[in-house]
Amino acid sequence: MQPYVASGADFEHMFNLAPVSLWLEDYSALKSLFRRWREQGVEDIRAHLCTDPALLVQCSASLRVLQVNQRTLALFAASDQAALVAQLDRVFRDDMHVSLVRELVQLWEGRLEFTNETVNYTLDGRRLDVRVSVRVLPGHEEDWSRVLVSLEDITQQMRDARELRRSEHYARDLFEHSPVSLWVEDFSCIKRLLDGVRAQGISDFKTFLKVHPEFVSRCMQEIRVIDVNQQTLEMFGAGSKEHLLNNLSHVFRGEMTESFAEQLQDLWDGKTVQQREVTNYSLSGDAVHIHMQFSVLGSHLEDWSLVLLSLVDITARKKAEAYLEYLGKHDVLTQLRNRAFYAEELNRLSRKGPWPFAVIAIDLNGLKAINDEQGHAAGDAMLRRAGEVLAKAVDAPACAARVGGDEFAVLLPGADERGALAVRDRIQSLVELNNQFYSGQPLGLAMGIACCQSGEGVESALHKADQAMYEEKKRYYLQMGLERRR
Repeated sequence: MQPYVASGADFEHMFNLAPVSLWLEDYSALKSLFRRWREQGVEDIRAHLCTDPALLVQCSASLRVLQVNQRTLALFAASDQAALVAQLDRVFRDDMHVSLVRELVQLWEGRLEFTNETVNYTLDGRRLDVRVSVRVLPGHEEDWSRVLVSLEDITQQMRDARELRRSEHYARDLFEHSPVSLWVEDFSCIKRLLDGVRAQGISDFKTFLKVHPEFVSRCMQEIRVIDVNQQTLEMFGAGSKEHLLNNLSHVFRGEMTESFAEQLQDLWDGKTVQQREVTNYSLSGDAVHIHMQFSVLGSHLEDWSLVLLSLVDITARKKAEAYLEYLGKHDVLTQLRNRAFYAEELNRLSRKGPWPFAVIAIDLNGLKAINDEQGHAAGDAMLRRAGEVLAKAVDAPACAARVGGDEFAVLLPGADERGALAVRDRIQSLVELNNQFYSGQPLGLAMGIACCQSGEGVESALHKADQAMYEEKKRYYLQMGLERRR
């Protein structure tokens, strides 16, 4: 069978009915223009075109359209070729000129076949993104009198790409400028380590961690931080992402090991969404209390290669809670424990000991007279001085508390009468030092001591200590009366 040889008419039909826009053009005038410019000493075509916008218009005008196909007319909403050619200034305009420079540079450099992306406009005003393929036809390399140009409509592709870029930019902005600290991390190595433990037949992971605490540290070292946002840098006092990521050992330390062990236990149990309160540290060394939310992203549940953490700084809340707790257990004026804590501690000691147990009942001498004669501000000052003395005299596990207006108590778990007497002597010594430091009204404390050997004797010991304190107080007032009469 003889091969079929296409005729000129066949090629004409193929050109006219091709599914892409085809343009047959004559670039010979452009070739002549380039030759003249070279003779004038032009070497850099791009720089030359930038000297005068009219030069680009001159290049565009030297391109002559010989023929277009049906797809071209349909694409540009033209009724016929004459209508299209007559209105080329509406097709090739605005941002199209930037890409035209790129095409002219290719031709100037001798490339007779190239591809470019540009913008055209239809006769009804629609914007077209097109991929242009230019080919000087064989046999016309010397004069460029026949050039085939094909246009592929990529408007939808470019629109999709721009929309994707907008979405990515929007998502990036949400991440970077989120008001909470965000971390993107890779936990895939940790998953492999956990899977390795399972492969060894380990089922009790909690016991495994107790036996192998180094496993927690190893897992912490395998966390790979992919990205953090601006709020993270501010929260931890980092100048840049590199600054923070290079100093993570300063951020994750101390209590973090224990909380990370809990996080590993949850992951072992299949909890890929978690939340807990943890403590990290800023690069300046300050503790940062954090509410952490952790989530393995759904599309990465197989390997944990993408994990999102959000951290909310709750340091202020923690400080407020600690202060409220302090207020609940301390007397604001003297800074000693308050009556509520005293009652709670006394109840605990009555149930659990340790034994023996001693108590010192204390009363501030002369407070009513000071309030009456010098005012309550002077009385409050004396109470604060009593608080200073007792705070310095007593160390844990003993505690000193203000249990009433001018009444104090020192609880001494595990102390016998000898130990209680030593504490009383220390208090008396500190009172003497306090009176040397403060001028004016001397501080005086009446004290009574009692001990017991079990919880059943606590109430009796408290009563005995009170009675002993009242006897000493009577002696104080008796002595004060004698001194006044004297």
